[in-house]
This record gives sequence, structure tokens and C-alpha cells, in this order.
Amino acid sequence: MLRVGSIVMRVDDLRRQAEFWSAALDYVPREENDDDFVLMRPKDGVGPNLSLDRVRSTVHVPPRIHLDLYTDDQAGEVTRLIALGATEVHWSKRPPDADYVILADPEGNRFCVVDTSA
Repeated sequence: MLRVGSIVMRVDDLRRQAEFWSAALDYVPREENDDDFVLMRPKDGVGPNLSLDRVRSTVHVPPRIHLDLYTDDQAGEVTRLIALGATEVHWSKRPPDADYVILADPEGNRFCVVDTSA
């Protein structure tokens, strides 16, 4: 049996991205990290790890893969994430009744905040 253990994201500014994603997801560093890699885990131990790998790369638009983050308080979470440094991404093909909002982290990596309250 396979399961997702860690999602690896390439980043330029490791410290800034670790701060953003730690605050965004309530994650903590899993172990000693170095200048090129941070492995973070959920504080409550539930869910996959997020690994940040400092490797120069280009953000692709649209991304080949992105995170969908689920919440019962979409508006509150979008506001909180924007205050942490995310930006809203407007996409012309997004349906008017979409249950998701597209955001980008401080380096432009896109992710969706999905409303699960319905």
C-alpha cells in the first residue's frame, strides 16, 4: 500500500517560505534542517509532511501540480493567508460558483483554498 508521506516544493528563499507555510498550515520542523532543506510536519501529526527544498526553479503557469487546502471558513482563511503574504490569483476560466479561491504563496506557487462548509 502507498500513501503520500511528503509533498516537496522547490523554493528560492527557504527561510521565508518555511515561515509562510508553517504559519499557513500550522506545521513545525520535523527535525534538524540545513540551509537547503526543511521537512515540516503537522503539529497534530495528521496529514502529509511538507518538504521545502532550496533549488532555483521557475514557477510554471498554470502549475503542473498544486495544493488544495480544505476549510469550513474559506473567507477567514483567505484573509489570514493574504495577511501572511499570499496573493489572490484571478483566473478567467474560474466558474462564478466555484468552491475554491486561487492563491499564490510569496514565491508565486499557486494553491487553492476550497470551501468544505456546503
